[in-house]
Amino acid sequence: GKSARELTDQEVVTVLNREAKKRKESAAAFDDANRGELADRERAELEVLSKYLPAALSGDELANIIHNAVAEVAASGQSGPSAMGSVMKIVSPQVTGRADGAAVAAAVKAALAG
Repeated sequence: GKSARELTDQEVVTVLNREAKKRKESAAAFDDANRGELADRERAELEVLSKYLPAALSGDELANIIHNAVAEVAASGQSGPSAMGSVMKIVSPQVTGRADGAAVAAAVKAALAG
């Protein structure tokens, strides 16, 4: 048979996050349908998944990562809004599964706007 390739940590986190999100949505749907026992089961699974997910980044940690990435990109001669892609390339792998993507992008944009 075909050999399964090893997932990178980042891919594992992505899969876990996707599964956790599914459980969260299912639990909410079961709650709405007054199916408490099913909602509880989903939440129990979510709890197990959460143990394997990296801890969310604090605002300070995220700000630090972004600050360092902006400085790194600026050192290579890129700054302002045009540096967004380069900064995100550095920031993304460090925050995957640990911070909301849209929030990260907004924070990077704000940092680059100075």
